[in-house]
Amino acid sequence: MKYFSTRGGDQRLSFEETVLTGLAPNGGLYIPESIPSLPADWRTKWSKYSFVDLSVAVLSLYISPEEISTRELRSLVEKSYETFRHPDITPVKKLDDKTFILELFHGPTFAFKDVALQLLGNLFEFFLLRRNARKGPGETQEKLTVVGATSGDTGSAAIYGLRNKANISIFILHPKGRVSPIQEAQMTTVTDANVHNVAVKGTFDDCQDIVKALFADKGFNAKHRLGAVNSINWARILAQTVYYFLSFFHFQAQLPAGTSIDDVEIQYVVPTGNFGDILAGYYAKKMGLPIGKLAIATNANDILARFWKSGRYEKVDSSVSAGEGAAAPAVGSSDGKQATDASGVKETLSPAMDILVSSNFERLLWYLAFQNAAGADVEEKRRAACKTLDGWMSRMKSDGRVEVPIPVLETAREDFLAERVSDDLVSFFVSVFGLHHYCGSSYCCWPRSGSHYCKAKVSPTRVS
Repeated sequence: MKYFSTRGGDQRLSFEETVLTGLAPNGGLYIPESIPSLPADWRTKWSKYSFVDLSVAVLSLYISPEEISTRELRSLVEKSYETFRHPDITPVKKLDDKTFILELFHGPTFAFKDVALQLLGNLFEFFLLRRNARKGPGETQEKLTVVGATSGDTGSAAIYGLRNKANISIFILHPKGRVSPIQEAQMTTVTDANVHNVAVKGTFDDCQDIVKALFADKGFNAKHRLGAVNSINWARILAQTVYYFLSFFHFQAQLPAGTSIDDVEIQYVVPTGNFGDILAGYYAKKMGLPIGKLAIATNANDILARFWKSGRYEKVDSSVSAGEGAAAPAVGSSDGKQATDASGVKETLSPAMDILVSSNFERLLWYLAFQNAAGADVEEKRRAACKTLDGWMSRMKSDGRVEVPIPVLETAREDFLAERVSDDLVSFFVSVFGLHHYCGSSYCCWPRSGSHYCKAKVSPTRVS
């Protein structure tokens, strides 16, 4: 399996090169040359697999055994998830016959990003140790300098994934006074020698601008071998596909007696900011996981919900009069492009989703372009899709908006639906969860989970 940039070029990378490089030199994101199909017997063979077993099975479809042997991959996966507090890693909680919660908070920092970043840290270390073991006496040892900007959850999860890793240093920039006290403590109380925290006087955007400038400095990048730890790194998306399969089997095991999984449509409703979590579900579906449309739940920062309604991917809603809906910059928002002007990011009860432009949406846009591209063969269609995507991203950068053709929008609607959820509705459902539930027991629900549960309740189809 080789990987290429969404924005084109002749570069074809191995999995190892893709993970260590992170962002393509032309600004694109790496995707696999093809999405593999599931083995014919996956439903029976995988049905009793643990999270570790499923991780090895799914990741093996994207990683050549010549790069990482099955034994090595299992060792990496086991090491990555031994830090989790629940034996199922990502258990499924049944709320009623039609509603289930996929719990992604059992990692060391209580963030869903632990699922991917624990594995990514071990992959970084594994590749560097192997490369250095091949070097002769006197040859310079390879090292990786991970630089990232965060407003909270990515920073702490990245630090816990990379702390004390050989040949790796991590520098995390966060806006001073603009992250939650718990997240700040999670980052700044880690005393491992390879962990460095930098508090920046300014906003998250200021932190992100510094990081982008470092990656753009070719001399600095070459000297310090910069690595990407946010969700532009393909390994993070791949790691997250696993819990869609695990939850599918756990849901199947909880069906009433006599009910077949083939008679039920499972719909995943995902709170979405940077589009990485739900993109993993898209890959799982395209591999062959039999699920319904993926439901995107956004807060007031609804660039994705607006796209699925209009086909316009735009930072500022062009259907709203100038000045309407103005809001101050979000405090403690999660990673992503955030504006600081009056028409930018709105502060909500779910700050991890307070994002202006979703970085991983570029990967989906490429697939939409590919499905609508003309060409005599796959390679010709791939080149056409890269050219189209590059044009879209150029217009997004210059104009802050791009509108896709109607056939492209219709293709997007085949696999997704999207809805904006207000803070008032989130507050209501969080309080309902805390006080009681259908079975008489309570469930502690935070605002981000509340936003996707609200979307689930307004959705007409069965949810998981």
